[in-house]
Amino acid sequence: MLKVLYNMDKDIPVKEIPMKIRYLDGVRLYYAFLAGGNEVIKDQEYLNKINVFPVPDSDTGTNLASTMRSIAESSVPNSSVYQTLHSIADAALSGARGNSGLIFAQFLHGLREEIKEMQRITTSSFGHIVKKAVHYAYQSVVTPVEETMLTVMKDWAEAVYQHRTQKQDFVDLLYHSIKISKKSLKNTQNKLPVLAKAGVVDAGAKGFVDFLEGIHNFIKKGKLEKIPKPISQKEDQGFHVHKTKASLEHRYCTEALIVGQNMNLDSIRKEVIPFGSSTIVAGSDEKIRIHIHTNKPADLFYRLKDFGTIAQIKADDMKKQYEASYERKSKIAVVTDSACDLPQEIIDQYQIQVIPFYISFDGSQFLDKITITPNMFYSLLKTHKKLPKSSQPPLKTVQNLFSFLASHYESMVVVNISDKLSGAYQLSLKASSTVPNKKISVINSRHLSASLGLIVLRVAEEIQQGKSHEEIVETAGKWISKTKILVDIQTLKYMVRGGRVSPMKGFLSKILNLKPIVSLDSEGRAVAYGKSFSRKGNMKKIIQRMKEMTQNEKLWNYALVHAQNRKRAEKYAKKIKESLHWDPAYIVDIAPVVGVHNGIGAVGIALMFQ
Repeated sequence: MLKVLYNMDKDIPVKEIPMKIRYLDGVRLYYAFLAGGNEVIKDQEYLNKINVFPVPDSDTGTNLASTMRSIAESSVPNSSVYQTLHSIADAALSGARGNSGLIFAQFLHGLREEIKEMQRITTSSFGHIVKKAVHYAYQSVVTPVEETMLTVMKDWAEAVYQHRTQKQDFVDLLYHSIKISKKSLKNTQNKLPVLAKAGVVDAGAKGFVDFLEGIHNFIKKGKLEKIPKPISQKEDQGFHVHKTKASLEHRYCTEALIVGQNMNLDSIRKEVIPFGSSTIVAGSDEKIRIHIHTNKPADLFYRLKDFGTIAQIKADDMKKQYEASYERKSKIAVVTDSACDLPQEIIDQYQIQVIPFYISFDGSQFLDKITITPNMFYSLLKTHKKLPKSSQPPLKTVQNLFSFLASHYESMVVVNISDKLSGAYQLSLKASSTVPNKKISVINSRHLSASLGLIVLRVAEEIQQGKSHEEIVETAGKWISKTKILVDIQTLKYMVRGGRVSPMKGFLSKILNLKPIVSLDSEGRAVAYGKSFSRKGNMKKIIQRMKEMTQNEKLWNYALVHAQNRKRAEKYAKKIKESLHWDPAYIVDIAPVVGVHNGIGAVGIALMFQ
């Protein structure tokens, strides 16, 4: 029953509750919280539209809704208020997203800590508890800003506390306190300059008021209303939504859960603070949730790995979110995954959305190219006996991105790594099917790394030149078939460790000093293309093969990638230029998710023909 609460077709058959509610037990509180979450989820699109603080990245509604869904999916009711809140707070902390989601989760953590072992609560005890819980929310924020969600939370809690004895009916108490919270919410627009300029209230604060209203309606009516299907929200809720121009001080909104034993909250907070702004560090000595806006997510998480196991990691590119909302260069969004090797400047130039793969060292998660750089990755690769694990992002992550892009673009073209090498293509298909009434074309590139990069670059350039969605999709198959990649492998050690090459073949290769050349077949499978007894021989073979291919077909462009071997990549580029009189489109590091199998020292050359 629990897992369908947010996907039901009928109202949950909750027993009618008398109008005079003098106490809440665990079960009542549980369903009240789900009802509050329902209201936030229903309002998420509007919350996204009015999101301008701390940055206008249009995701407060999505983040708060995700936090509420986590509560519904992972918490369980209990007759004891304490046990119920323990479950709810733990679920919220694990699933919290964004500033507002984490502040809300820490508020719930405060409720759990202050409620002690209570089986039920009265209005009097409730007043004491919520007032104290607000302090937990404030303490989690390194630099609290008033006239935001924090202030509305504080004003509401103070109203509850002041009337806890006069109003012994929860329906009455909540009705009065919500009136106060709405006044406080309106004041956020009047008192915080960035909100006044935009003509909106604080989105996180509005979400908190939505939550309170959902609780009040449930306690008053005694039933949990179903979630309607997603529809466009009307913007006539008393506030006029303005587009807000802003310069972003920090690019990435990063979050993670750190799990360990006897962790020190203050030590982690001190480690995190220098890396950026909008910093929140919340939780206990066993689970700590962090949130920070930063330009150096890789440096930060490389240091945090020593405190505990990094889990549930997220790093949203706020620059991309802002551009999608206010500065789109095209009506068509281009999406790929991090197995696509392109320089960051090209990704930024064409506003390409990149979904990162997950890489795990000893259980700690990293986001490919974002929270771990190639140099960091290869450093860990050298020192760890076990090969790191790579995995696709959760379906929910891809769904969230597609849903966000669908609200800003007319259509999407998604180009994934070969389906013979990863399940990312199938994942994108599944995620696209959940976005209604939006044209999304998911393309199996049958390539990876530099060859995938050239295909994505071609798609982006053609879109910029004015090609339609249909023209792009129709021609993509031709570009894919006319793209080739040759990879000069330095050692088979990593392929052996990853199980892609047998130990015997690896041993023989080492004894004979064989240097393989790897390519992809027409279906996108990795295949042996050739071998030499030296890397000099490999280079000679690859250059000769390129000359032969360019004699028969007209080259569109080519690119090189390398795994900590830029010197060799540049040597290849020099020799190719001597032959073709053509500079490469780019030379860039191989993505860690690709390098984990090709190993240190590899160099790849990709070509696309007209």
